[in-house]
Amino acid sequence: MKTHLPLPVLRALSKLGADISDARRRRRITLNLLAERAGISRGTMGKIEKGDATTALGSYASVLFALGMHDRLADLVDARHDLTGRQLEEERLPKRVRTINKAKERPSHE
Repeated sequence: MKTHLPLPVLRALSKLGADISDARRRRRITLNLLAERAGISRGTMGKIEKGDATTALGSYASVLFALGMHDRLADLVDARHDLTGRQLEEERLPKRVRTINKAKERPSHE
């Protein structure tokens, strides 16, 4: 299955795969053992380390969990890292903020 992803995305996936491979080897874990711990096949593990774009995100997440690195996944698109989104939001901030005047309460006539 061929994917038509932008080149920067393919490069990012390739780097992710290489980084996962490096992390596995730094931990002295075999490909087979990491695949087993992540609950995926050895073939899928090989695809992940190559940065295969057709491999399910869940498989990548399982591998990151098995490596003890899943917390980074939760912050990928966190607002703290979304500079463009924050800049756009700041552009839409009102120039002034006014309070809404509530009608003055009238004393009841008894």
